[in-house]
Amino acid sequence: MHDGFDVKSRMGESAGAWFFKVASGGLIILVLFIHLVINHLIVEGGLLKYADVVKYYQTWIVPFMEVFFLIFVVSHSLIGLRSVLLDLHPSNQVLRWLNRGLVVIGCAAIIYGTWLVFVIVGRG
Repeated sequence: MHDGFDVKSRMGESAGAWFFKVASGGLIILVLFIHLVINHLIVEGGLLKYADVVKYYQTWIVPFMEVFFLIFVVSHSLIGLRSVLLDLHPSNQVLRWLNRGLVVIGCAAIIYGTWLVFVIVGRG
């Protein structure tokens, strides 16, 4: 016992996860800025049509930038969700299952999104 509370070892957010969350947030802002400028400010009318998107994705760097954006958005959001769930003080066993579930959801979202990017590339 310590100050009236039972102190026991608990899994929490590691410094590495916290740093990744902060760094990915900064990278998301940078890539989002590039994405918004190219897709909404340079284009006449402010919105690309599907044919324009397919043509745009033929530039070799664009699919990589979009997948990079996808990976960091999904990772950042799921690490943030995990942080919120940590505030609910789950047991270590529940937290292990949450971690596994979030990893599976994140991998599935990234794989699906990457597949969609390369489907669009393949239509060019």
